[in-house]
Amino acid sequence: MTSGLHHVTLITRKIQENVDFYVGFLGLRLVKRTAGFEDAAQLHLFYGDGKARPGTLITFLAWEDGAHGRIGHGAPSEIGLAIRPEAIGFWLTRALKFGFTMTGPTMEFGEPVLRVTDPDGVIVKLVGVSGDLDGAPWTGSGIAAEDGIVKLRSTSILSEKAGETIAFLTRHFGFEEAAREGAITRLVSDAGDALDIRDATGFWPAAPGTGTIDHVALRAPDRAAVEAEERRLAEGDNGTINAHDRHYFYSLYVREPGGALIEFASDGPGFLTDETDVTLGEKLFIPKHFRLDEADAKLMLPQFGLPGEPRIIYRDLPFTHRIHEPDQPDGTTLILLHGTGGNETSLLPTARRMAPDARLIGLRGRSTEEGVARFFRRTGEMTFDQKDIVAEAEALAAFIEEAIVSYGLDAERLTFVGHSNGANMLGAAMLLHPNVLRRAILLRPMKVLDEAGANDLSRSAVLTIAGDADPYGSYADALEQDLRNAGATVEHRTIAAGHDLSPGDIDAARDWLAGLSR
Repeated sequence: MTSGLHHVTLITRKIQENVDFYVGFLGLRLVKRTAGFEDAAQLHLFYGDGKARPGTLITFLAWEDGAHGRIGHGAPSEIGLAIRPEAIGFWLTRALKFGFTMTGPTMEFGEPVLRVTDPDGVIVKLVGVSGDLDGAPWTGSGIAAEDGIVKLRSTSILSEKAGETIAFLTRHFGFEEAAREGAITRLVSDAGDALDIRDATGFWPAAPGTGTIDHVALRAPDRAAVEAEERRLAEGDNGTINAHDRHYFYSLYVREPGGALIEFASDGPGFLTDETDVTLGEKLFIPKHFRLDEADAKLMLPQFGLPGEPRIIYRDLPFTHRIHEPDQPDGTTLILLHGTGGNETSLLPTARRMAPDARLIGLRGRSTEEGVARFFRRTGEMTFDQKDIVAEAEALAAFIEEAIVSYGLDAERLTFVGHSNGANMLGAAMLLHPNVLRRAILLRPMKVLDEAGANDLSRSAVLTIAGDADPYGSYADALEQDLRNAGATVEHRTIAAGHDLSPGDIDAARDWLAGLSR
């Protein structure tokens, strides 16, 4: 039976920093980029050796600016990568060159080990492995093959039930107990890969989030082996077992007795099913069940550049944001504010259709209500926290002023687009900061600011779009009147729609934008 490590999957909160570390510093190859199988707006990157072989793969789910997780029992805690022992000096020198703190070498289970933490704080070990290392290290980052990372060597699992965890992994997945050092028991596969099970009795439990290892995937020779193991696991008291076709491999998921998530994944079909060994990692794979437009999917997924490629340098501004640069920019920019429960990507596909050649900047609201993002708090179904509106409008104005400088935006060619809660925020912000927000498209807006003030909006233009079947449609009237009273030019359109967006919004907005440029 083929056994060993297939891949290890982690969670990152900054995909560009992640790529720079794993490709730029460690020299791994980006071998596949996909949209998530459960969430099409989640980017999933796979790194590996030059051939994308099982046993060399490290994968990352991107939770951009997501909450930090916690290392603890019931989850893996470290990953180990195999290098040749004579490459230890090379990696110490390379760490100094790249500005990373590397500790060691120390000896663990008779092997020299260097430790470094990735940008999310995950411990990565470079392990000097003697003997014949059959591999194809990637040399695309200027690292010679003899110094490169060859394969996965190990991963550590923290368990409060170490004995049961060890028994489960040896019984089901072809690992055997090989050695012990202190509280750690090393299990080794026939491929020489190691699972280090640490007795974590008394530790705090793990919590999911960025900077954690989500699961460890172990190797199966083929789909038949996965299905056979699924039947064996189902016969025992092993909790929930899920099997999935992941296109590049077939796998099942099960939790070992200590709580860590284990995947059992087939070696094939592999990553060369839709790319050649020359073009690995260039194509975005979108699971078919989402039926998404590829251009929309690319917009919503976090953007990054490989070493040497152009990339957007994000600034630390008051709002989490996402930038899309068009292929042929026309100098205009749309700043997008989502509705309740959305995020910085929600309006990107719609805005791209409104203005294909505009730069797009999507913002994420900073207030939350029952766990979903908003741009200000409510105190009731139709009552709003006035202090929060004023504070968040001020933060929005500060974002705009800083973004103009940071990203070289043309202040005279900015247009703001908001839907529902985002439109309400824009309406209030225009009245509070008339010199900052001058042009806006408000989709399904209503008045939320109790006192409109006496600011001058004579240089401002606003398009409001209501849905004829929107139960909140009539609430736009009061906001439109406040804007007109302040001197703004307000155009109102009603389209065949409810509160949600429709193609009619795109047509109306495109027409209005075209009129501004004439």
